[in-house]
Amino acid sequence: MSTIEFSKAQKDGLVIKLQRYFETELDQDLGQFDADFLLDFFAKEMGAVFYNQGLYDAQAILNDKVADISDAIYEIEKPIDI
Repeated sequence: MSTIEFSKAQKDGLVIKLQRYFETELDQDLGQFDADFLLDFFAKEMGAVFYNQGLYDAQAILNDKVADISDAIYEIEKPIDI
């Protein structure tokens, strides 16, 4: 898997969320550099877990839709008298 990369706007928004979390939940100031570094750490070390879970969720949805299509095809089958 390639590395997880964010656009500048996404990264800026995520850094702000990390800083806000540290401030409100941990009563700690997290500087821009530290938040950026922490985000990179999470993406590198844990990103694959979230990515894979997203794939599993998408696959489950796809399987459900394929099952729905199979059911719909079965419903429109014409009877055959042989």
